[in-house]
Amino acid sequence: MVEVVEEPDVRVLRRGGSKINYRRPVFSSDSKYLFCASGDLVKVYSTATEECVHVLKGHKNLITGIQLNPKNHLQLYSTSLDGTIKLWDFTDGILIKTFVVDFKLLALYTSAADEKSIFAIIPGDNKEVSEKFQLISINLPKSTTQEVEAKDFTVILDDVHQSPKSIAFGRECTYVASIKTLELRVFFFKKKKQYSFHLGMKSGKGTFNIFTCVACHPKEDCIATGHEDGRIRLWRNFSHKREYVYRTEHWHYDAVSDLAFSAEGTNLLSGGIEGVLVQWRYGSETKKSFLPRLGAAIEHIATSPNGALCCTSHSDNKITIIRSNLIVSGIIQGLVQGQKVITGLMFDPKSKALVLNGKPGHLQFYSLQSDKQLYNLDIVQQEHLNQSGLNMTEVVKAAFDSQGTWLVTVEERKGEKSDLELRMKLWAYDEEKQSFVLNTTINAPHESHISGLCFQNLTSSRSGLATLVSAGLDCQFKVWVLGDDSDIYRKSVSWSCDFVGTYHHLQATNCSFSEDGSLLAVSFEQIITLWDADIWDLKCTFCYPPGKIRDLAFGRLSCSKYLLGTTENEFLCCWNLLSCTLEWSTQLNVKVLQVDPLSENVAAFTEFSRITDLFVFKPNEPRPLYMQANVCYDQVQWALFVPREVPENYNSESNQWLVRSQLYFLSASQNLMTFGTESVEERLTPSSKQLIIDENIPKTPFHVLLGKHREQQRNFGSETEQTALPEGSVTISQMLHTPAHVLPNASFLCLMFMNSLLIPKVGISSKEDDDEVEMESEKEEDESDVEMDPTENDQETKKAYSSEELLPKLTKSEEKELKKLRKIDYSWLTVV
Repeated sequence: MVEVVEEPDVRVLRRGGSKINYRRPVFSSDSKYLFCASGDLVKVYSTATEECVHVLKGHKNLITGIQLNPKNHLQLYSTSLDGTIKLWDFTDGILIKTFVVDFKLLALYTSAADEKSIFAIIPGDNKEVSEKFQLISINLPKSTTQEVEAKDFTVILDDVHQSPKSIAFGRECTYVASIKTLELRVFFFKKKKQYSFHLGMKSGKGTFNIFTCVACHPKEDCIATGHEDGRIRLWRNFSHKREYVYRTEHWHYDAVSDLAFSAEGTNLLSGGIEGVLVQWRYGSETKKSFLPRLGAAIEHIATSPNGALCCTSHSDNKITIIRSNLIVSGIIQGLVQGQKVITGLMFDPKSKALVLNGKPGHLQFYSLQSDKQLYNLDIVQQEHLNQSGLNMTEVVKAAFDSQGTWLVTVEERKGEKSDLELRMKLWAYDEEKQSFVLNTTINAPHESHISGLCFQNLTSSRSGLATLVSAGLDCQFKVWVLGDDSDIYRKSVSWSCDFVGTYHHLQATNCSFSEDGSLLAVSFEQIITLWDADIWDLKCTFCYPPGKIRDLAFGRLSCSKYLLGTTENEFLCCWNLLSCTLEWSTQLNVKVLQVDPLSENVAAFTEFSRITDLFVFKPNEPRPLYMQANVCYDQVQWALFVPREVPENYNSESNQWLVRSQLYFLSASQNLMTFGTESVEERLTPSSKQLIIDENIPKTPFHVLLGKHREQQRNFGSETEQTALPEGSVTISQMLHTPAHVLPNASFLCLMFMNSLLIPKVGISSKEDDDEVEMESEKEEDESDVEMDPTENDQETKKAYSSEELLPKLTKSEEKELKKLRKIDYSWLTVV
């Protein structure tokens, strides 16, 4: 009887792309791990390898704060907008306890002086929407249950700013400092007194004095504040309102985004939009050190408890890990965010990476498996200036060919008083450099914006030449082909224009090649034209229903005879290319239309009343294969089918569209989502645990040898029918883990080491047996029959095979009989 296993339902999963720079990161006490709030997850990164070793999952809304447990340095607190405080064991990724508060928590702080409570910022009067916020102390009750209510809290400060950088605890948590607009307030816990200090709106030079961030010295009574004009003020004697003093330092030309003291308070770190980390020597602030060219504006600064490391969070969703001597030791790069994704989502067949807009003027190659950026490709090749009001060059279009050999990019720069600067570049993949190298630059390929790009499938191209088509709002589409550009100095190829097509002076808005490359579809506003790709001759046109074409796509495999189109007046149409008629149409407001390259499936994201739904269907059947309502709270901007390396096994018909490819989509808030039956965090857990084990092994040549041996042990151990491994793994482990001064001499170690590497034999082949017979017969010609001592034979066998006795023992008479048989002449058996 076959047991039928019910498959889990397909659901929307968060695949990555969440901000890791939303809140200030936190180091573990030994600086081995770095904790980052990422959406509704807490990601645990290794500072040595920059790999994500754990994902702490349990919150149901955005995480707003993370802090180490003062009572246990192996535990971590996290707060969220879901109204809960969670305590984690981050080494094992286990949720220990959940405290239910039932109101939004906007920031989190802990105090070593008060281990029974934690501090948080909440909306005033516990309202969902509030203009005032409070700093409270929440009493965490002791309980054996995993979930417990924590409703007992005390208001510490009223009318505070909601930013976590507006609150700081000073000198062993004896006081707390709060900033808001132009006011600094200091509250002393023992005295229960509060002092306020005000600044004028402008200083003498007409700059703004508004507070932006605050930090307190860990050992002394000193408060550092950052301001919008780039100044830093160091406040002292603030326990006496009339005797307070402050000293002003200035280096940043714009607002100071964050401040942080080192663990011992010897240095003060500051950062801003310049992307430069400034280290001020405490007590002699005129002595400064700089770490420039960090790539993007600094938003957060964090220091480790042991003073070994610090890190900076940047506006491009990056975290830079820095040693105490201001040397960068690692970079954790998430999906670059902060600007609109104009190029859409693309898949690179070479690196198996998701490609889209990165930092200004770049394309980012993002690994979907590891949820991290592989590398950036500089397209514009110009220095980007972090200054408002400047019109910088942007990458607006890009496309790969089917093999990933060629990449085409389009960059634009629109000046206020100048014409549009348009440039198209074609990049060839270099196998040696494992990256793309610029091959051809075409200035002003069109007289207006380029609206579409598509490569012809080279494997199905009849001409054998790589072909690219670009559609422009200048009422033209152009065909570019790859040709020979060699001269007497070098052999090279380059791209040139081969054909220009127009249709009734209408703007060309989209272009797409059929799967076999024989047809090219170009939309001219509300009309679709079909062209023969061999002679570039117009074959037919489709113009029903009326409406400007929004998207265009050919079917795949058995549905390659169909052409799909979406219109701005909310129609989805399917044309039959064989009969040149409209096969079917339906009224749907399709925002994104995506075709699976490995199957007949087509995904359509529709929007109605700000609700986004998904329909998966085949062009030959207007009946959907799969429907998912309300897949995203935001508008879906882009989507992409990514081929799976190993096909999934699904029995239900509704899940068949997930077998060969996986559908990803990007929301307006730049969250990367996908569809599946299993959470990605569960898949990453086994490998993450292995990373924790392996990261403590030093990177030495012996580690490489031992690591390979352990990997072989894991691989061979998983299979039942494999040759037994040598016993050398124990010997190697003992040699590497024993102190050198207690090891025996090298000659003894060498013999022991070599014997341990011998692989035991499970049998002797016929060829090996023949070789042994020949060797013994040669010995007997020179030597007389000498009886062998069985004890000596046993000792030699034990030396050669240390694992076990592999061959059966022969008696003395049997050995003599074998020798006589070997001397007999069997030549008479030879057939003439």
